[in-house]
Amino acid sequence: MANEHENNLIEILEENHPIDINKYTNYVHAPQCGAIATFYGNTRDTFEGKTVIELRYEAYVPMAIRCLNSICSSARSKWNLNSIAVAHRLGPVSVGETSVFVAISSVHRVDALDACKFVIDELKASVPIWKKEVYSNGEVWKENMEFLERIGKNEDLKRGCCGSKVKVEGDEVARVVKNGCCRPKVKVEDDGCMES
Repeated sequence: MANEHENNLIEILEENHPIDINKYTNYVHAPQCGAIATFYGNTRDTFEGKTVIELRYEAYVPMAIRCLNSICSSARSKWNLNSIAVAHRLGPVSVGETSVFVAISSVHRVDALDACKFVIDELKASVPIWKKEVYSNGEVWKENMEFLERIGKNEDLKRGCCGSKVKVEGDEVARVVKNGCCRPKVKVEDDGCMES
């Protein structure tokens, strides 16, 4: 099999560039693969009774790409995969449009299905892409459930995109990374985030 990065297509798309589903599906398609698993993350029209107008995404692109490559490497270490494609949009994404897409091919469906779930869950838990929900009566930055679950316990938590440990002490979260894609020390206090 070729170098794993040769079989990964990871793109963070600039504002107003919709995701070309066929491009990523065609990328992972291969005659030796009996399965292609996909995930579409689409903007829905309501959240907790509020009318959603659009989502807006921002990212630290170089770090996001490094984290996604690391996630793909982790997926390859767990499952027998052929190709992986991940695309995420930045900027506004209207209701009904796709903001994130994952496609994974493998010889057997179990590997592709399990890896697809892993990749999207890890993306939402650890990749530096931020989402703002815009409602008919206001807007709010949202934290992904997967991220909140990861920091929600007072113990060493699951490994993120770069194998870091997160330790929660009271209301403060300190994240120190020795190696990997998320190198800077990040300290989160209350609702803010600051690098130190």
